[in-house]
Amino acid sequence: MGWPLGPQYIASSNMENAWRLKGKLMLVFGELDTNVDPSSTVQVVNALIKANKTFDLLEIPNSDHTSGGAYGAMKRDDFFVHNLLGVEPPNRNAEVLTANPIQH
Repeated sequence: MGWPLGPQYIASSNMENAWRLKGKLMLVFGELDTNVDPSSTVQVVNALIKANKTFDLLEIPNSDHTSGGAYGAMKRDDFFVHNLLGVEPPNRNAEVLTANPIQH
């Protein structure tokens, strides 16, 4: 885009417009994203916090530019079920596990 950035950039900037948020928002980003630097997402998060906005945030560890895989899909589904249907998603922490899912 080149420097200096004009008014069209500011008009479309998530960071500059975070204070305008009216609905529900879920942000998902990969810790190791090389397409959109994670610091860009953190700047938007900072602007949302300064504007006293509520939102959901999911950082996927050890991931590049991603939607979060199976875990991200589960969290997105839960977000939509809760915010669009007005129903509480299942409590997956109540599920009984028979083995530790973390492979060492």
